[in-house]
Amino acid sequence: MLRSKFFIMALFTLFFLPTLQLQSATGATYQLSMLPRYSTEEIYNRITPLVDYLKKATGLAISPTLTSTFDQYTKQLQNGRISIGFENPYIYVLASKSHEAVAMAVKGADGDKFRGIIITKTDSPIHSLKDLKGKRISIVGYSSAGGYLSQRLTLLEENIDVNKDCQVEEAPENKQENVVFSVFTGDVDAGFIRESALSRMEQYISIGAIRVLARTAWLPNWALSVRRSITGSDKEKIIKAIRSIPKDSPVLKALHIKAFRPANDRDYDPVREAAGILSIQTAN
Repeated sequence: MLRSKFFIMALFTLFFLPTLQLQSATGATYQLSMLPRYSTEEIYNRITPLVDYLKKATGLAISPTLTSTFDQYTKQLQNGRISIGFENPYIYVLASKSHEAVAMAVKGADGDKFRGIIITKTDSPIHSLKDLKGKRISIVGYSSAGGYLSQRLTLLEENIDVNKDCQVEEAPENKQENVVFSVFTGDVDAGFIRESALSRMEQYISIGAIRVLARTAWLPNWALSVRRSITGSDKEKIIKAIRSIPKDSPVLKALHIKAFRPANDRDYDPVREAAGILSIQTAN
C-alpha cells in the first residue's frame, strides 16, 4: 500500500508538474527536490522535513517534487522547474547557469569533501598510475564524482587522460558494487569507486582480494542550490533559513548529514576542472 502511494505520487509529479510550475512563476510555490540516488520513497522521506522546515522558517509555499532519473532531475534544475535542489557536485555544475550553490553538505569523517579511490586485484601487475595506460577500467559512471571525476582529476595531473589512454566501461546500473565485482572477478584491470564504498563490500567479497592502488583528488560535497531567477526577497529568506538550520535538527538527520555549511559557486571549480567544464565565474 505504501509503495503504491509513492508510485502515484511520482506519477503526479511527472504529469502535473508543469501546472505547479505555472503557480511558482507567480511566486506561489517553489519546488524542492533531491537527486534520485535512492528510491522514490527514500528521497521523499529525506526531503520532506527540509520542506516543512523551510515553509515554516520562510513563510513561503514550498513543496517536495520527485524525479525518477539523474537526467530528468538535471533537466528540471536547468529549466527552473526545481527551485531548490540537493545534488552531487557534478550535477550541480551542469545546472549552475540556472542554479547557484548556497550550502554544502557536511557528513562523515571527511566533512565537506570526499574523494575516490582506484582499486585493482591484490595480485594485479598494476603498481603505479602509469601502469593503467591501455588497461580496462570500470567506472561508476561519467556523472559520478567519487567514481570517475576524482580519479580523472588525479590522472590528468599525471598526464594521463583516462578516456584516451585507457579502455573505460560504465558499471551496470552505475552502481559502486558492480565496479568492485568487475575488479574482483577479473573482468577489468582496475576500478574507480568512492572511497567510502569499499568497506560496504565486506559482506559480499573478501576485501583482502582487493588492493587500493591510489586515493585520488578531494572534491566538494553535495550542493544545496537555489534557482537564480527567484526574486530577491524570497531568495534571501530561503538562503537565510538554510544557513540557520540547527546542528541537532531532524532535518539533517533525515538527510543523513551532520550540517550544511555556507557555499558558493566557486567552491565547485575543482569539479569543473575534472569534467572539463568552464566556470561561469559568478560572484556569489
